[in-house]
Amino acid sequence: MAASATEVVSGTAARSAGLARAADFVALTRPRILLLVLFTVPPAFVLGGGHWPSPLGLLGVLLGVMLLGAGSSALNAWWERDRDARMVRTAIRPLPQQRLAPREALAFGLATSVAGAALLAATAGALAAVLGLVTLAHYLVVYTAWLKPRSAASTVVGALAGAAPPLIADAADGSIGAFGLLLFAIVFLWQPPHVWAIASYRSDEYAAAGFPMLPRVAGPTTARRWMLAFALALWGVMLVPWLSGELGAIYAATAFFAGLFFVARIAQAMRIATPEADRTVFRASLITLPAVLAVMLAECLIR
Repeated sequence: MAASATEVVSGTAARSAGLARAADFVALTRPRILLLVLFTVPPAFVLGGGHWPSPLGLLGVLLGVMLLGAGSSALNAWWERDRDARMVRTAIRPLPQQRLAPREALAFGLATSVAGAALLAATAGALAAVLGLVTLAHYLVVYTAWLKPRSAASTVVGALAGAAPPLIADAADGSIGAFGLLLFAIVFLWQPPHVWAIASYRSDEYAAAGFPMLPRVAGPTTARRWMLAFALALWGVMLVPWLSGELGAIYAATAFFAGLFFVARIAQAMRIATPEADRTVFRASLITLPAVLAVMLAECLIR
């Protein structure tokens, strides 16, 4: 017997509700940032070890890092749900909007974190798994729970955790080499100006949430000077893979012009000194690192 119109509508509504809940769980993981971080894993293998790992080994590390990153983001969202509700930028997230219950986010974050650590231990070894767990603890305890509500230095300290994935990948052979540290430095140096740019044009929101960000604590002029200092350091470090002979001219051109573009946008913000100029710096940051990592990955793929 054919299903009634009511049953069809009910089934469609149930599927839509299920997809919406799945999308909310995905949103907890902050997938855009997670994808950007995963771009650093294959180059860490190739530049650090001089060759591509086995497909199974690469997949295991990618999934392990992805699950740990997803878990840390979900646990961060669970911990900061009340503060997120006070900010326009984060008030639309699943927990402030009560589309997910806090206990669901907590369970999801714990499960994905444990699964990520276990997968790293099984496919990449003890050192990679330990680094993953230390990164998770640093991000959640040192950065999220302790420093972020108390100190403007939290942005730099938190960047250590955000830059850890290439170290975890490089540790798959039992040690950490120069190129794992180099990729760590690139991602680390990119993060503070990226975050300070957001905190500059959304200063009132961060203050309402109780986060003492550098542009508010030290003033926008000082924050822009620090953005420039980190961007200049980033520009130089991004050129090292070419200077060392590991990557070629296409990467060198990309790193040079991406670094120049980022520095120029910050210099412009220093000159204009408006929130809109800071927003331009933020947008520039979203181009700079992905462009460099994409070309780095492409050159590794054709080695």
